[in-house]
Amino acid sequence: MEVLWDEIPIRTEEYLKIVDITDKVQYIVDKNKVNEGSILIYNPHVTSAITVNEPDYDLWDDLLETYKRLVPLERDYRHNAKYKGIKSEENAHAHILNTFIGQSVTIPIRNGRLLLGTWQAILYIELDGGKSRNLTVQITKFN
Repeated sequence: MEVLWDEIPIRTEEYLKIVDITDKVQYIVDKNKVNEGSILIYNPHVTSAITVNEPDYDLWDDLLETYKRLVPLERDYRHNAKYKGIKSEENAHAHILNTFIGQSVTIPIRNGRLLLGTWQAILYIELDGGKSRNLTVQITKFN
C-alpha cells in the first residue's frame, strides 16, 4: 500500500457556484497510475463544500436556489453582526450550509477508474465566492 498526496486548485467568480471536478480527480488517478485503491478529496475551507451528485446544470440551479431558501444570504445572523462592515466575513450562510453538505468525499478506484455511479459526479460547491481555493487529495494505492 502506498499513500500519495496532491491538490486541486479551484477558482470561482460567483458567490454561489457548483463546479464538476470529476475529470480533475480522474486525471490525478491517471497521473499516479492508480489501478486499485481509493481517493479522498478533502475541502479544508469552512465556506465551501464537496459532495457527489448528478452533473446536471438544471439540478445545480435547483440546489443553489434551495440553499438560498433554506439559509438566506441576508439574515440576522450573530456571526455576521460580529463582523459587521467586513463584507468578506459576513458569511454565516456559507458556514451553515457547509455543515449540511460536507467537507470530503472518498471514492473507490477499480481498474484505474473512479467507481462512480452512472449519474454521479464529484461536485465542489462554493458558498462564499469568488475565491481561489485548493482541495487536498489523498490517494491510497493498493497496486
